[in-house]
Amino acid sequence: MNPLLLEDIADRTLPRILQLQAEQNGGTEFLISDSSRYTYAQADQLTNNLASGFSTAGIGRGDRVCLLMANVPELVLICLALNKLGAVWVPICTDYRGEWLSDTITRSRCKAMVADREHLPRLLEVRSALADAQMVLLDGDAADYDGAISYAELLNNAPYPYDYREHDYGDTCAILWTSGTTGRSKGVMQAHNNWIRSTLLGTSVQHTLEPGDITYCALPLYNSGAWLTCIVRALMAGIGCAIDKKFSVSQFMERIKHFNATQTFAVGAMGVFLMNTPEHEDDANTPLREAGIAPMPPELWDKFEQRFGVKLNRAGIGQSESLLTMNQEHCDIDVPVYSLGFPVPDVDVRLFDDDGNEVPAGEAGEICVRPLGPHILFNGYFDDPENTAASYRGEWFLTGDMARKDPTTGAHYFVDRKKDAVRFAGRNISTLEVESVVRRHPAVKDVAAFGIPSEELASEDELKLNIVLEGDTRATAEEICAFINDAAPYYFVPRYMDFVDELPYTPTNKVQKFMLRQAGVTESTWDLKRSGYQLKK
Repeated sequence: MNPLLLEDIADRTLPRILQLQAEQNGGTEFLISDSSRYTYAQADQLTNNLASGFSTAGIGRGDRVCLLMANVPELVLICLALNKLGAVWVPICTDYRGEWLSDTITRSRCKAMVADREHLPRLLEVRSALADAQMVLLDGDAADYDGAISYAELLNNAPYPYDYREHDYGDTCAILWTSGTTGRSKGVMQAHNNWIRSTLLGTSVQHTLEPGDITYCALPLYNSGAWLTCIVRALMAGIGCAIDKKFSVSQFMERIKHFNATQTFAVGAMGVFLMNTPEHEDDANTPLREAGIAPMPPELWDKFEQRFGVKLNRAGIGQSESLLTMNQEHCDIDVPVYSLGFPVPDVDVRLFDDDGNEVPAGEAGEICVRPLGPHILFNGYFDDPENTAASYRGEWFLTGDMARKDPTTGAHYFVDRKKDAVRFAGRNISTLEVESVVRRHPAVKDVAAFGIPSEELASEDELKLNIVLEGDTRATAEEICAFINDAAPYYFVPRYMDFVDELPYTPTNKVQKFMLRQAGVTESTWDLKRSGYQLKK
C-alpha cells in the first residue's frame, strides 16, 4: 500500500497518480481478475503503449472514446491510457441495446468505440450510429468488423512520451451517463479533481489500510460509484482492486473469499439482496473487514454487521455531479451511523425550498451545494447547456436530493429524491421511509413507493406501492395496509397497491420509479377508496 496525499495540484490527474504508484509501489498488484493481474508498474507501462496506439489511430486531446465492454481490468487500462492523451473515456451501460444504445452513442459523438466480443453483436445492429468512429476490438479479430483494430495492435506500439505537466486537474477526463432513474440520461462531464478530492475527503478516510488489502468491485464500470469507491480509491491508496464482471447475490461472499478481498462497496439494494439470502453458519468466515453499503436501511445495519462479521462504513451522500457532498468523517459529533453527516470542508451545503429559501432546521429541503474552490463539482452536462443551467440557482448546484437537518446536532438525514417525494395533504412524504416500514412485513421481499398525480389537485400525489412477495407467501392489500397503519403515521397507508413479480431496476440496482409512475394505475391495481379497509387516524 502507498496512500498518496497529492498536495501538489500538478499531481492531481489519474495517469499521474498511476505514474507515482509505479515509481513508489510498482510491485504491488493493482488490477486483478480471474484472467489477468497487473502490478502498478505493469499498468503504467501498458497504458503508455496503449496511449501510443490510440494516438496512432488518430485519438488526441478532447476526443471522446466510447466503451461497450464487460467489467475487466483492461477497461481501466484503456481509460487511463486515453487520459494520458488528454482524451475522454465514455463508458456505456452494457444493458443498452437498440434505440437506447444507438441514442447514447450518437449523443456521445465519439471518435472511437471500444468493444469486446460479447457486446459486438449489439453494435452491429446500430452500426449507423457509429458514423466514422474507429472501432477497437478488445478480444476479437479485426476481421470481425471492417476497419477495426485490435487491442493487441494498440499494445504493439512504442511507449507514449507521457508528460503529466501537459494536463490540468480541471480537465474533463470522463463522461458518465446517469443511470436514468428519474428520466432521460445526461452525460456528466467529470474532471480529474472531482474523483481525487472526493477520495481524499471521503473514501480514503472511511477505510483503514493494512498491508495486502484488496478491494472487491462488482459494480459496473460505467457507473461513477464503481470508480470512486473501488478503482480510484485503490489507485490512490496503492492497494489491489479485484474486478468481477457482475454482481451475484448467491456468489458474492464466495467471490470475496476467492480474491481474498478485505474491503468492498455495494449500493443499498445489494445489501438488502444479500440479507435475503439463506443464512449459513459460516457467513462471517470471510476475509472481508469493511464494507460500504449505501444506503443501507437502518433496520438492517446491525443485522448485516453481525451476520457477515464486517464493519459497515458510516453513511454520506454524493452523486455523479457532486461525487462527495457530506459524510461523518470531518466532525466529532456522535450521530447515528446512517446519518448523512455534515458538509465536507470544500463545499457549503444548505437545504432550500422551491423558491430558493433556506428551510428551518427539522424541515425537509433540497440539498444544494456551493463549491468553495475550483473543480469541486462536475464540468456540466455534455452538449446540454439547458440542463446544465437548470441544475444551478446562482452559485448553488441543485442536487435533487431531499434532506432534513437535525436542530440539535446539525447532522443531515436523507429524506428522498425530490422527484420521488410524495406531496399529500400538504405533507412531503418520504418514499424511503414508507418502504422501510413495508419491508418489515414478513411476506414482503421488495417494495417501491412512489407518487401518482392526484385527480383532485395537480400539485399533490396519491401514494402507490408496488410489492414483490417472498416466495410462495400470500398477503392481501388490506393486511399490508393494517400492518402499515399500526406501525407508522396513517398517511403512510397507500391509496393504490399492486403485487408484482419484479421491480424495474437499473443495472446499478436502483429502482426506475419513473417507469412505475408512467405505468400508473391499471385494472389490477388495488384502490383504498374502493376497498372495505377502514383507515385508523
